Amino acid sequence: MIRSMTGFGAGHGASGGEEIDLEIRSVNHKFCEVKARLPRELAVLELEVIRAVKDRLARGGVEVSIRRGAGRAALTPRVDAGLAAEYLRAFRDVGARLGLPGEVRLEDVLRADGVVSLEERTLDVEAARAAVAAALGGAIDSLTRMREREGEALEKDISSRLALVESFAARVEQLAPRSVEYHRDRIAERVSELTRGFNLDPARLAQEIALFADRIDVAEEVTRLRSHVAQMRGLMAGGDPAGRKMEFLVQEMHREVNTIGSKSQSAEIAAAVVVVKAEIERMREQVANVE
Repeated sequence: MIRSMTGFGAGHGASGGEEIDLEIRSVNHKFCEVKARLPRELAVLELEVIRAVKDRLARGGVEVSIRRGAGRAALTPRVDAGLAAEYLRAFRDVGARLGLPGEVRLEDVLRADGVVSLEERTLDVEAARAAVAAALGGAIDSLTRMREREGEALEKDISSRLALVESFAARVEQLAPRSVEYHRDRIAERVSELTRGFNLDPARLAQEIALFADRIDVAEEVTRLRSHVAQMRGLMAGGDPAGRKMEFLVQEMHREVNTIGSKSQSAEIAAAVVVVKAEIERMREQVANVE
């Protein structure tokens, strides 16, 4: 089964008080290029994330986005107890001087400027590493499932176009001998007109026809074309990343069809070449999406 290079996945990981939310998305790329966006405090894990992605994915332009915690979860409140005590004494002193009744409330002290502040929670590197690994594993699993679903659609499309290429090869095998027979008759007629009144050397005529037949022979090209189709099907049936090999085979199929078109003297073959080249070009566009 082949896989597409396009997909999206998300994952969540938690370990030792550290929580990680992660998203991964991929698009077409000639190689495997990974870009990771992490919070500043997690930058130490960037290379590990990139290596982990490359261990699982063979090709694609991959972008990984990592968030630590959810919303304000990465922040922790800090209370300045000494400053709170100073505020408490100051509030009581003011109340006593002004003769105001009542006791100072806790919320009054906590609302005082500078008593409570938010700070970034101290990072537990090992816990964060474990949480990132869990989130990344789940996200890549999700991404892979999506790429496999896309790959199934690609495989159906490519298979249908391979069938058309096979039909073209069979048609060429059928029409090529007729082309030789047709041109043999035309050569014989033309030579008879030009040599009217003279004896025609049958051996010489046979030699010319044989040379012509050799020039337009496309048996090797058809054989290679069938071989490329079989190899494409074998790659799609396998489980390994096959995109680059398939791109090469499509290029070779295009080359063989071009050669058949240039060598053939049949109008029917020439018309079939135009049609099958369009199908191969569409196949090239699809194969460009294969991992």
